Parts: sequence; C-alpha cells; structure tokens
Amino acid sequence: MEPIIVNGDKFVVSITEEQIKTRISKLAEQINRDYQDRIPVFISVLNGSFIFCADLFREITVECEVDFVKVSSYGDSKTSSGNIKLLKELNCKIEGRDVIIVEDIVDTGISINFIHNLIKSNNPASLKIVTLLYKEKNLKLDFPIDYVGFKIPDMFVLGYGLDYAQKLRNLKSIYVLQK
Repeated sequence: MEPIIVNGDKFVVSITEEQIKTRISKLAEQINRDYQDRIPVFISVLNGSFIFCADLFREITVECEVDFVKVSSYGDSKTSSGNIKLLKELNCKIEGRDVIIVEDIVDTGISINFIHNLIKSNNPASLKIVTLLYKEKNLKLDFPIDYVGFKIPDMFVLGYGLDYAQKLRNLKSIYVLQK
C-alpha cells in the first residue's frame, strides 16, 4: 500500500485491514465466552471507536446493548491536551449492569481513566475495557485493559476511526507517522 501524505507528514500502513478483521474476530470470541448468559452494555467512546465498535458488535453473539459517550482531549493536535471534556453523556442506565467500554486507542491513559471513573461512579455490576490499540509505554493505570487488539509503539497513528484533525477516519487500515 502506498504511503499517504497529510499536512506534509508521511504515514505508512502499520496494521492492515485483514489483520484488524482477524483480531476483532478473536476479541469477540473471547468476549462471547466471558459474557455467556449475561447481557453486557457496550459503551463506545466517540468519535474514534465507532468503526471498531460497529465491527466488534457485529461479531458479538451474546445478547447485548450499545450506548455512546463522547469526550475530547486532542482537539486538532497530534498530542493530548491533558484536559478532558465530556461532550456526550450516556443515555442508558448502567447501575448493576455488566459494562464494556470500547475504546479505539489507549495511549496517555488520561481519557480512559476519566471514562473509567465516570462509569464506575454509576455502580455497574462489572466493568471491563476493550481497546483496538494499546500504547503501554509510560502508561500507568490503576485498572487493567482487559481486551487488547494490538500493542503498538508510542507513535502517532490514524485510520480505522482514528483521525488527524478529524480527517482520515475512513481509512481501512491503521497508518503510522513515519519519522
């Protein structure tokens, strides 16, 4: 696949569409086993995780529900501002429910920590996290990331829901910034 150029930055394919599909299928198999005879609520973190959540959700065979939450910490930058804004709250009641947060990427941990605390404050019966991409370098959380698609190095990525200034989410593969 050809590299793409965005604002003078060169991006190359890091994870192909086929690799993503295969890994999502495996994650769904594990979640289906773990939630057999339960009805989890998937909470997709907008905007980035909507593609991952849709593809994962189609592979889930247990009875389940989906809702969305939206936070912002990046704006149009390639790095997190560190300030989290809640832009869309949950529409469903999650008290006493099994909840699975669906995230596109866990990198600084700032957003997932905010969302984790928000969900925990609503007293779910259980809370787990599934992420497509996981950057564990320098990441310190007081809770586990339960289901991980791919561990990646600490580099800027885009595609498959991840954006660059709100653009290029529609790329079918994951691209990494080539330095």
